[in-house]
Amino acid sequence: MRLILADDSVLLREGLIRLLTDAGHEILAAVGDARALLDAIRHQPPDVAVIDVRMPPTHTDEGLRAALEIREHRPDVGVLVLSQYVEKTYAATLLAGNTEGLGYLLKDRVSEVADFLDSLERIRAGGTVFDPEVVRQLLARTTHADPLSRLSRREAEVLRHLAQGYVNAAIAERLHVSLSTVEKHINAIMDKLDLPRDPGYSRRVLAILRYLDD
Repeated sequence: MRLILADDSVLLREGLIRLLTDAGHEILAAVGDARALLDAIRHQPPDVAVIDVRMPPTHTDEGLRAALEIREHRPDVGVLVLSQYVEKTYAATLLAGNTEGLGYLLKDRVSEVADFLDSLERIRAGGTVFDPEVVRQLLARTTHADPLSRLSRREAEVLRHLAQGYVNAAIAERLHVSLSTVEKHINAIMDKLDLPRDPGYSRRVLAILRYLDD
C-alpha cells in the first residue's frame, strides 16, 4: 500500500520506513510536523497515513487535529494514529465520527511487527483498529461525565485558543471564521460547561480554568 508517515522523531520515522518498505509498501512521504503532513496528503493522497499525536510546534495535539482534518476532507484516506499518548478530547471526537478506515494504537503496546502490519491492512480495507487501552481511557472519561465532552470539535478548538490567551478577533483570524461565529461558540461553551452567570465571576476565566483542570 502507499503510506505517508508523520512523526517528529527522526529515528522512529527511519525505522518505520525501513520496516514498511521491507514489507513491500511504498512510502510517499515521511514528515515531522502536521503542516507538512497535510501538504503531503494534498499533493499525493496515500492509502493510509500513520500519524503521531504530539508534533511541532507545541507538541500537544497537532497530530490528532490533523487526523480530524484528514477525516473531514479526505475520508478516502485511512488514518492510523500511532502514539505514546491518549489525547482524550480529540481522540473522543475522532471516535465519535465515522470509524471506517481508522485506528489508534499505542507505540509501547505494539509488540509484534506482524500485528502492526495487519492493522495497516485492516485500516486500508475500511476496518477499525483501536488499542483496548485507548478505549478504556476514553470510556473512563465518559464515565466521569466530563463536561468538556459536551463540546463540539470547533468549540473545543475555540476553548483551546482561549486558554492560550487569544482574544476573540485573533481566534476568528486563526480559525478563518467571523468574529460573530467565535462569539457564538464562546457562549455555547459557557452554557455547555454550566458556568454561573453571577456578575462576580468572569465566565471566560472559569471556562479557561475548567479546560486547564481537565
